[in-house]
Amino acid sequence: MIELEGVPELIDPVMVAAFEGWNDAGDAASTAVAHLDREWKGEVFAALDAEDYYDFQVNRPTVFMDAGVRKVTWPTTRLSVVRVGGDKPRDLVLVRGIEPSMRWRSFCNELLGFAHELGVELVVVLGALLGDTPHTRPVPISGTTSDPDLARRMGLEETRYEGPTGIVGILQEACTHAGVPAVSLWAAVPHYVSQPPNPKATLALLNRLEDLIDVRIPLGELAEDARAWQVGVDQLAAEDSEVSEYVQSLEEARDTAELPEASGEAIAREFERYLRRRDGASGPSAGGHATDGGDGPSYRKDAPGGRARPSRPPKPETDTGTGPDGEEPSEE
Repeated sequence: MIELEGVPELIDPVMVAAFEGWNDAGDAASTAVAHLDREWKGEVFAALDAEDYYDFQVNRPTVFMDAGVRKVTWPTTRLSVVRVGGDKPRDLVLVRGIEPSMRWRSFCNELLGFAHELGVELVVVLGALLGDTPHTRPVPISGTTSDPDLARRMGLEETRYEGPTGIVGILQEACTHAGVPAVSLWAAVPHYVSQPPNPKATLALLNRLEDLIDVRIPLGELAEDARAWQVGVDQLAAEDSEVSEYVQSLEEARDTAELPEASGEAIAREFERYLRRRDGASGPSAGGHATDGGDGPSYRKDAPGGRARPSRPPKPETDTGTGPDGEEPSEE
């Protein structure tokens, strides 16, 4: 039974979810939700029972000392609520955890139970996959849905993917069958530099989310971290001529593919984002707060340095242009 006595009535709530694991290349998606939780000081109001969904030999609990007392943190999925301020305030229900090891249908039904009780109007699931994309170009973000009407209304792709999927795909389908509008946003992460963190992909996901749900997201130091990440990868790639040549070939392929489009829609979207941020900077703060206060969960900020050397490019016969579900960057 779901009891939400500590959560007040929400305003136009949107559920934003991400899960560590197969659907989270470079930890880009889970870091995006963690960023929202940190910036808006989310207060955790619920956690799923770890015993029901996780294999502890796969996702092991951790032991730590708290004021001299030994404690255990169990792998799970937690939910928090934040209120986004501004002229038109709204609430976000943030879902962050690890892809469950078992009982996926029950897992999704439990999350949908929370969504129903909270009056959630839209579910947005964030994911990241590996792709043949150069780190020097903007991160490709694809938005997909199983709902044809929602695809037309929000300018998204109607998913056509067939094949193995992760919890992101299962949750989206569960939402569709339950009549809850659901969208997946996917970032394509360069497969040759897939180690976390990837602040550039995280930033791209947050920018796309900002456009989708029409809120201004405080980015903090994320833009600076993204620039530092790219400089660091540039330096590592320059030390290996084989990797450098491979990156150049990806750049040429990407530029050739995008040349005919002129990307007028992308330019217009970026201009709208600029106006929104400018107006927000001169007007009331668009920051948010937890609906019931608190300092929120701790957030560890990863430094842009300390990454491993980019992996060497694949042999010509190796297919690495797919993501964790074996798809191009237009997963469900």
